[in-house]
Amino acid sequence: MSNTCLCLFFSNVLISNQNPSKSTDSFMVFSSITFLFFFLPFFLAVYMVSGKYKNIILLCTSLLFYTWGEGIYLLVMVSSILVNYICGLFLAPKRKGVQGSWVPLLLGMIFNFGILAFFKYANFIVDNLNNLLSTISLPIINLTPVHLPIGISFFTFQAASYLVDVYRGTVAPQKSLINLGIFISLFPQLIAGPIVRYHDIASTLVKRTVNSEDFAIGIRRFIWGLSKKVLLANPMALTADKIFTLPLNEVTTPVAWLGALCYTLHIYFDFSGYSDMAIGLGRMLGFKFLENFNYPYISTSIQEFWRRWHISLSSWFRDYLYIPLGGNRKGELRTYANLLAVFFLCGLWHGASWTFVCWGLFHGGFIILERTKLGQMRERLWSPIQYIITIVIVIIGWVLFRSETITGAFQYIGIMFGITQGSTKDLFLLYFDNKLSLEFFIATLLCLPIFPTLVQLRGKIETKLNNTAAGICVVTFIEATNLAAIIGLMYLTVISLAAGAYNPFIYFRF
Repeated sequence: MSNTCLCLFFSNVLISNQNPSKSTDSFMVFSSITFLFFFLPFFLAVYMVSGKYKNIILLCTSLLFYTWGEGIYLLVMVSSILVNYICGLFLAPKRKGVQGSWVPLLLGMIFNFGILAFFKYANFIVDNLNNLLSTISLPIINLTPVHLPIGISFFTFQAASYLVDVYRGTVAPQKSLINLGIFISLFPQLIAGPIVRYHDIASTLVKRTVNSEDFAIGIRRFIWGLSKKVLLANPMALTADKIFTLPLNEVTTPVAWLGALCYTLHIYFDFSGYSDMAIGLGRMLGFKFLENFNYPYISTSIQEFWRRWHISLSSWFRDYLYIPLGGNRKGELRTYANLLAVFFLCGLWHGASWTFVCWGLFHGGFIILERTKLGQMRERLWSPIQYIITIVIVIIGWVLFRSETITGAFQYIGIMFGITQGSTKDLFLLYFDNKLSLEFFIATLLCLPIFPTLVQLRGKIETKLNNTAAGICVVTFIEATNLAAIIGLMYLTVISLAAGAYNPFIYFRF
């Protein structure tokens, strides 16, 4: 192929649009009136009185929840449950400490990643292949747009980890089709995570109890996540979407930074809010899911950021890809190659677009740099400087993540840093009004670990004033304040949803 053809091909790649946004109006998201006031109360009422039939009710409800939005594509999930159930039974090791049969493992992996590749990446592959074919004057491939079932990346990764763990002999195969069906289709974490490992909930799939304390903790956690999504993430999303859809020649440096910062807050509070809701719902049902976010925006390095951001995904890639590839045990160059492979696939996991791939490699590149002498120099800097460097890198990464094209992302970043000229008319105050400024301040404040600090302080106070009249008064006041805050947040959230406030759903690509 000539150099001219190669240039044309890569130009097409750089300017190609991402897959069009899918309408999610029919999908019953957690932050919807239908889910909050009809689906969830009815389910909980039936579930709590179902006795020994709890698992059957939970499986049927999870499948109904998925069918509500995906219809016939429920068959994809049912097929996943059946295939992984059968493969799990056949690949189990004969005795402890010995690996199982690799043939069922291979067949299961081909199925799991085959359906993921077809439904999520078929159009992406064909579009890029057509770009190449068009540069060399060959007929292009016509492919009808393939529907992407919501949550397929989450339940596929869960199923794959189950098979690997059974093959390694770290868990026993699940002999109940109903229980494995719950593991793969469990509706609280189905559409937005966290990615649950089988061994973390294996025992609770069989037997679990819910007491009043667990149920109350679950309710508080769910309301907290819901309020993060509705009261913080949604307003940030509204402003970010307005700015990112502006023609670049109408964007000034302050407006570009506002859009980037709003999106940075939006994706954190949206994603962590859904994780909180999933953890809360799970707690109400007797499951204890692991934490998925740990204040990632206080990180002083990109490595630390990924230890705090989407923990279930980063740990999945570590345990099932990075370590099996050799991790950091086979020399420096091999370690760098492994890291790039992991972050390439991590980016691609988020969506079938070159912007996601670029975002993944962007983070992988900085992870590698932090392992070099440059990283050692960075560690000697004053910690606030380390923090500023890290958060700027993260924000630039989110611009890549959010932008429709790679060229558009570079132009936007250029405007942020004054490298390219946008509009001469600054409309910053048009977007950053009093309402947004208050929401922005609260969102920024809640990126800090305020609540863990308050919990520690409460523990010290209770210990110091244990069983005293003053201690009882303090504990009563704290509990009353917590209850009032939860009620207030729920009220504001419901009012916002009832008013038809902007309520986007960003997980249709995952």
